[in-house]
Amino acid sequence: MISIKDLTLSFDSDRGRTIVLKDFHLDIADGEFIAVVGASGVGKSTLLRVIAGLVKPTSGTVTRDNPETPGRRPYALVFQDARLLPWRRVVKNVEFGLEGLGLDKQARRRRALDALELVGLADKADRWPHQLSGGQRQRVAIARALAVDPDLLMMDEPFGALDAITRQGLQDELVDLWQRTGKTILFVTHDIDEAVYLADRVILLAGSPAGVRSTDRITTARPRQRDDSTARQTANAIRDRLSGTVVDGEGI
Repeated sequence: MISIKDLTLSFDSDRGRTIVLKDFHLDIADGEFIAVVGASGVGKSTLLRVIAGLVKPTSGTVTRDNPETPGRRPYALVFQDARLLPWRRVVKNVEFGLEGLGLDKQARRRRALDALELVGLADKADRWPHQLSGGQRQRVAIARALAVDPDLLMMDEPFGALDAITRQGLQDELVDLWQRTGKTILFVTHDIDEAVYLADRVILLAGSPAGVRSTDRITTARPRQRDDSTARQTANAIRDRLSGTVVDGEGI
């Protein structure tokens, strides 16, 4: 679905030119669940923005084999902050991403309710965001992304602000959603255990400028157990590689 070749990204500031990514390569297949891990500031979030077309690379190519079609978007982004509009009810927040797609009012509401059903919040459609828990607000953000029917769902630390119990519950719900919908997911996280638990492949982004330090294919059968010894060994090996890296400067 996505092919990134020889990608370099730099930006200018009052301190001079900073190269964030250099000679970066990554191929993402249709239906894959890929997690990207790395130290703070290494460029993980920037990578998502490049793939989304929000940031133009300095050189190299990003080829997307998921063209935009009427009534849907080729990709959607979910952030750590749910970013719900407090003056709109839950269903209207989910409909927000559908505006501009040429859908009538009835079609937007139907799509929004279907997405809320997918994340188990159909009964909360008419509530206000402040009436929801943190985990429920994040599920609304995921529903808003799913409503536009993207081929690629990009998630930037979506569970990072949640408590451990809520986070684990949403991890399991996300795997279930991925299996039911067949979406391709690119998931950025600082939590290596989370990455190994969720993904088919874990990409370690490291260095300054950053590149792919390693790729681990996770072959543990699903449904996975959090205390699986093989998964723990993989996570520890990734941590060892990460601890041996030095990241200079700041990412964007």
